[in-house]
Amino acid sequence: MPELPEVETIRRDLAVVLTGETICAVKILNPKTVFPSAAFFKKALVGQKVKGIRRRGKLLIFALPLNFLLVHLKMTGQLIYQNKKQKIAGGHSLKAGFLDSAVGGELPNKHTRVIIDFKNGGRLFFNDLRKFGYLKIVTADQLAVILKNNYGPEPLTKEFSLVRFKEILKNKKTKIKVLLLDQKRLAGLGNIYVDESLFAARVNPTRLAGSLKPGELEKLWSAINQVIKFAIKQRGTTFNNYRDSQGRRGNFSRFLKVYGRSGEACLVCGRPLSRIKIAGRGTHFCAHCQK
Repeated sequence: MPELPEVETIRRDLAVVLTGETICAVKILNPKTVFPSAAFFKKALVGQKVKGIRRRGKLLIFALPLNFLLVHLKMTGQLIYQNKKQKIAGGHSLKAGFLDSAVGGELPNKHTRVIIDFKNGGRLFFNDLRKFGYLKIVTADQLAVILKNNYGPEPLTKEFSLVRFKEILKNKKTKIKVLLLDQKRLAGLGNIYVDESLFAARVNPTRLAGSLKPGELEKLWSAINQVIKFAIKQRGTTFNNYRDSQGRRGNFSRFLKVYGRSGEACLVCGRPLSRIKIAGRGTHFCAHCQK
């Protein structure tokens, strides 16, 4: 699943080609992908101009004059923009190699769920292999409720202060790995960046969140911000064939310290890295360095 750095990369790149463009047609190939209904979805979009694209956690927010279009890629979603001159894609890559292979072949294809046409001749395809992703039309009031109820503060924002971070973890009898993955407590982090942040702070993922001492909390808070900032700079991580919205692979994979490296030597102590499951998620860490 694309995490905060990958979705932010998608947001930045698609904003360049979509901001200011007007939607002239919508084709829905899988009605279960759109909300609140296919008929409402199509009527709400046609004739609307994209004013800009925001992001909250892993959620993309397309601002329109009358409402908002929410897009969540979930596990295998893709957004592909195509016109006569270019084709750019972001999200899950079905197959390593050329861009056409990455998006499942020529468009539309069997994975295409929604097609949005623009007056300039461009087309935006939403592909989704496993059909977990969604597109949803909401009002400003509805968006406010969704963000308030489902998304905690996210790294690199003023809301994610050290004081707030300490409040989130205070007295929590939940494993720190599980808590950091909870989007309602902290938005945008997924398996890759939680493992990398915990290693950078030398915190064992099995520790109870409330057991962390003030110094450890500060180190972890700082590590999360640093890891996310650097990952965004590197345009995300190449994992599960992820590609950014230019069809390029992320570069952060070259800098992974623990994620996906179980059995390999720890880059600090040289001992083999461990892999266990926490709440059903593969968790990578160094049992010697992380206490």
